[in-house]
Amino acid sequence: MLLCMLIALVAIGLQVLEEHWTGRPYLEALVIAILLGTVLRTIWTPGLHWLPGIEFSAKTLLELAVMLLGASISVEAVVQTGSGLILGIALAVFLAIGASFGLCRLLGLPNRMAVLIACGNSICGNSAIAAVAPVIDANSEDVASSIAFTAILGVIVVLTLPLLVPLVGLSASQYGVLAGLTVYAVPQVLAATLPIGVISTQLGTLVKLVRVLMLGPVVILLSIFVGTRSGFATLSLKRLVPWFIIGFVVIAALRSAGAIPDVVLRGVLPMATALTVISMAALGLGVDLRVLGRVGGRVTLAVILSLLVLLGISLGLIRLLAIG
Repeated sequence: MLLCMLIALVAIGLQVLEEHWTGRPYLEALVIAILLGTVLRTIWTPGLHWLPGIEFSAKTLLELAVMLLGASISVEAVVQTGSGLILGIALAVFLAIGASFGLCRLLGLPNRMAVLIACGNSICGNSAIAAVAPVIDANSEDVASSIAFTAILGVIVVLTLPLLVPLVGLSASQYGVLAGLTVYAVPQVLAATLPIGVISTQLGTLVKLVRVLMLGPVVILLSIFVGTRSGFATLSLKRLVPWFIIGFVVIAALRSAGAIPDVVLRGVLPMATALTVISMAALGLGVDLRVLGRVGGRVTLAVILSLLVLLGISLGLIRLLAIG
């Protein structure tokens, strides 16, 4: 665990330097942590006595981080966006998941990898992959591969998405919705919308939060499906809904009810981020680069095609809802 924490500290330090030099984190700490862990794993194979701490960091700490992310969700802000847009976002997310999963399977990717890419692209990138992975029992290689490619593509999206404003003729509101539906992380939404204007940033952030909220229903549905496929005679609450998703919902409800003081919120979210980075370092330590080499081309193509599908669905939703 100390090894994972050390890698995480180095990754966070590199992100701070990156922000100082460039003004924005083009490569987030959790991605850097995966890369550092993978490099270390390439030149050094951890012995058996290292594995319990690495596995605990990769699974339990990650689940705890996902639970704490519930503090970033405000039900009140979600409701204010309007029922039509909320339903549209939910529809877009589920359509994108289905289409992305189908594309991944057509390209010959395994079921678990296909689910990770589909959920990562359609919901919230790294966080969705991290939340879905323990539910479907994805291994470290699949998780790290999915996060690595979606992270790289996420940076490209942030840099190129504003070009669609003049090319497609989008208004500030339309672009905000588009960014909220297609960009992976909330900080990336801010980076993608700030150059366009305040309206884009505000609307994009709200849409993004609604999209993140879809993570709960998706994980619950996956839990039911995986449990049924596994032949459970009875589905207990623990099997039906993982403990960290229950915690996620409870914390989100408490935050929305104002039961969590601001001083606590200011500490919870950085803690969740830190735990996620530590978990990503652990995942990197479990990656065999030879596996990445075998699936790299297909995964890259799958992620790109899935993103293009999501972009098309998002533009269609904007036209359907007649967002001005």
